[in-house]
Amino acid sequence: MATTKKTKKIVTPIDERETFVSLQKNFADTESNTEEKLKTLYDLQNADNAIEKLIQLRGELPSEVAELEKEVSACNGKIAELEQVIAQYNDNIASMNEDIVSLDGEMSKYQSQLENISNSREFDSINKELENLGILRKIDEKKIGESRDAIADAKAAIQRINDKLDVLGIDLEAKQEELAKIVESTAKEEKVLVKKREELAAKLDERTLSAYDRIRASVHNHLAVVTVFNGDSCGGCFNSVTPQRLIDIASGKKLVICEHCGRIIVATPDTPAE
Repeated sequence: MATTKKTKKIVTPIDERETFVSLQKNFADTESNTEEKLKTLYDLQNADNAIEKLIQLRGELPSEVAELEKEVSACNGKIAELEQVIAQYNDNIASMNEDIVSLDGEMSKYQSQLENISNSREFDSINKELENLGILRKIDEKKIGESRDAIADAKAAIQRINDKLDVLGIDLEAKQEELAKIVESTAKEEKVLVKKREELAAKLDERTLSAYDRIRASVHNHLAVVTVFNGDSCGGCFNSVTPQRLIDIASGKKLVICEHCGRIIVATPDTPAE
C-alpha cells in the first residue's frame, strides 16, 4: 500500500523591504479568517492609539527629565575628572617635596665640604654644584606653586559645578515627581491596554505584525490601520479610494492597502460586511 508523503509548507523569511503584494498574498495563504485578522489589526491600532494618548499626557516631561539626568551625569563626570587632576597635582607636589628634601641633603653635604676645601678650583667646583642644586630647588618650588594654583582653580571649578548641580537637582526632582504622579495616575489603565495589545499581537502572524509595525513607524501619526473617510477616501492620507477597493474593504474578505500612503484600510466595525 503506497503511502502519501506529507509536504511541508516552506515559510519564506520576513524581508523588511518586501512589497505589500507579498503581504496581501500572505493574507490569502494563511488559514485564519481574513475578516478576523482585519478586525484584530483594527483593535490593535485602537489599543496602540489609547496607549499613545496616555503617553502624550506626560508631555515633554520624559525628555526633559532625561535631558536633566544627562546634564547631571555630565557634571558629575566633570567633577570626577577634576578630582583626578587634583589628585595628580597632589602626587606631583609630594614627589617634588621629596626632591627638595633630597636636594637640601645634597646641598648640606656640599656646604660641609666648603669648610674643608684645599684650593680655589675645588671651591669653584663645589659652588657650581651648589648653584645647580639651588636652581633645581627653585624649579621644584615654582612647579609646586603652579600646582597649588592649578589645584585652587580646579577646586573653584568643582564648586561652580556643585552650585549648578544644586539648581539642576531641584529642577530634576520636581520634574521627576510630576512625571511620577502622571505615570501613577495612568499606570493601571496603561497596564490593561498593554496586556490587551500583547493579546491582540499574539493573534497575528509574524509577517502581518512586522508589516503593521513598519507602517506605524513610517507615518507621522502612527496610524497603520485606518477606516474609510467620508465614504470614499483613505482615513490616513484622505486620497480617494476606487469603487472596487471600497467594495473589497466593505466585504472584509480582502486586505486593502492604500495605493497613496501604504496604510491598511478596513471597514468600521459598525459597517456590515456585504
